[in-house]
This record gives sequence, C-alpha cells and structure tokens, in this order.
Amino acid sequence: MKVVVLCSGGMDSVTALHWARAHHDVVAALSFDYGAKHNPRELPFAAEHAAKLGVRHESVRLDFVNRLFTSDLLTSGGEIPEGHYEAANMKQTVVPFRNAIMLSIATGFAESAGAGGLVIAAHGGDHAIYPDCREEFMRAMGDTMRLGTYADIALLRPFITFSKSQITAEGARLGVDFARTWSCYKGGAVHCGRCGTCVERREAFIEAGVADPTVYESTGPLPARPA
Repeated sequence: MKVVVLCSGGMDSVTALHWARAHHDVVAALSFDYGAKHNPRELPFAAEHAAKLGVRHESVRLDFVNRLFTSDLLTSGGEIPEGHYEAANMKQTVVPFRNAIMLSIATGFAESAGAGGLVIAAHGGDHAIYPDCREEFMRAMGDTMRLGTYADIALLRPFITFSKSQITAEGARLGVDFARTWSCYKGGAVHCGRCGTCVERREAFIEAGVADPTVYESTGPLPARPA
C-alpha cells in the first residue's frame, strides 16, 4: 500500500517511518511545525531520517496553534512540568485536539499524493494523558478519514498495542539510530532527563534492554509511576 507517515522526529514516529518503509510504499513523511518548544530540535531529525530512507519530506507550518491554543508545550505557554509522564501535571502539555487537526491535514495530503493509508505512531501508553490518542478517538477518526475520502484513506496504527519499550525494541531491530531522535519537551541543547517525555524515553531504553545513546542533563533517579 502507498502510505504517508506522520513523523515528528521523535523515537516513536521515526520508528514508524522505518517500519512503514519495510512494509509499504512510503509516498512521503509529513511533519508539523506548530510552535512547540521542541519543534526546532525534533523536526530536523524527521527530515534527516526521511532523506536517509529516500523518502519525500514535507513540513507544514501551523502557526495559529501557538497563537490561539493554550498549552505549556507551546512557546506561548508556561514552563514544561517535570515528573512522571502519567502524572496529572503533564496534562499541561496537551495541545487541544492536536491529532485531529494534524490527521485531517495529513488525510487531505495523503489522498492528493495518491496514498491509500496514513501511518501514525500512537501507542498503548499515550492514552494516559492524551484524549486524542485513545482508542475511541482513533477508531472514530479512522472512520471519518475513510468515509470522507474517495480513496478510503486507512488509518494505520502499527504500534497501538505496543508499550514505549516495545517500540524501542522494534526500532533497534529496524536499525533506527535513536541518537538522531528527539523527545525532550523543553527543547534545550540536550535532553533535560526530568520532563515527562525524557522520563518516558529513559524508562523505555531500560525496559527494552537497549543501550540509550541520549545525552541527558540529568540522570537522577526516575520518578515513580503514579498510583
């Protein structure tokens, strides 16, 4: 199947790009620059991996998100919270309805590019914080994409039953260079090691038994998962 892959430049989406390249005909990798603090750090990695695989890369600017939406993930928002990625304070980093907006644009692009499927790296651990990563939403969005296009665009979620550590193991199997991916929401010179996405990244490598090539500002004890 000809597919378009949503690729931010993070661990999951880069692994999804490599997975799609192994199983489908990848028409393009699509990224979004929506004003997140870490966009300047992660988007170049999306372009780099696409180029490495010989895949067309497109980046779409959504500057209205940073201007009109409320989220500490955005440059217009407050400080990025620290702690476990399932903690209640991590909801501050949710960008309202982000996946719906991106999937809508990507669906139109996929149909225009002659693709029949759209690959997203949503996984089993995302549902704790993000409403637009949950099964009910993804199932409904998949139906909307199929019903709203002549091409019956399919939403492909190869990692929906995976944990972050399982995605890490799959990426290692596919030869993903994780040193050339970005997770930290703070978007500094190196990964902070303390925000929710850094904690999730550190945990994933440990649980997968895969060497972590990431340079962290802090490698102190990981916070406990909330009860």
